[in-house]
Amino acid sequence: MAKVFASIGECMVELSGAGDGLYRRGFAGDTLNTAWGVRGLSPDDAVSVRYVSRVGTDALSDEMVRFAAAAGIDTAHVGRDPVRTVGLYMITLQGAERSFSYWRDAAAARRLAADRGALEAALADADMVYFSGITLAILPPEDRPTLFTALADARARGAVIAFDANVRLRLWPDADAARAGLSDGYRAATIALPTHPDERDLFGDRSPEATARRIAALGVPEVVVKDGADPATLFADGGLTSHPAERVDDAVDTTGAGDGFNAGYLAARLAGRSPVEAALLGHRVAARIIRSRGALIGLDALAAVAAGA
Repeated sequence: MAKVFASIGECMVELSGAGDGLYRRGFAGDTLNTAWGVRGLSPDDAVSVRYVSRVGTDALSDEMVRFAAAAGIDTAHVGRDPVRTVGLYMITLQGAERSFSYWRDAAAARRLAADRGALEAALADADMVYFSGITLAILPPEDRPTLFTALADARARGAVIAFDANVRLRLWPDADAARAGLSDGYRAATIALPTHPDERDLFGDRSPEATARRIAALGVPEVVVKDGADPATLFADGGLTSHPAERVDDAVDTTGAGDGFNAGYLAARLAGRSPVEAALLGHRVAARIIRSRGALIGLDALAAVAAGA
């Protein structure tokens, strides 16, 4: 029987530069990016990838759902909101580095945890559940306990719970609220996938090792700290190890690199590979993504990475 990977969060309309002042429209979002990556890296008969979210009933929402479904992602647990729609973000590039502008206040995904029964049903048979700090930040505070209860129930049934803080301070009332909310996210997880510069800026960690130890102290047994082009720091089986990133001299866009690393890491762990092997696959996926524009690369390209090409 295929294992079930469930990713919870928000997919948005993406506008990325196409040259001459034009923009290319696509769909992306941290948790959808990772779900896409796990789909492309995993055999169809071994892993079922599910997206758990909420969109509107408008044409653009319909197109977004069709886009995910066409990639082989199960969208049966993407709820519909008759009032809200989907959010939008625009990527601005300076060299290969990017910045983002967002329009998401009316996003239906903000209500993805409003229906407790639907959320519990979406996770009922999941072997691995992935969510992010953005998932938490966009929810009304009164809905977050519903999400945490569903995650705790899934964990009690034996599911792996994976979390990337993906710090976006503008989505939180203030830094204290962000620290509290993201720490709760880590406490819910069995695998943590933080990014050191984000954690350093918010929590004051002086090194990736310090980030790993702080998060492990919250009760997370497996932590892999991303650090851009620098090595990833892995805490597993009670010890710390370092794993160099793949060198890339022709990067064009770093959008989605962290989400791709997460996809590689989680796909490998779901397939029964070791944390060290998972970190290496994560690096390979991230290296491939930053050679292309936008957050997503083709499923065939991901399959080639999984095959070692």
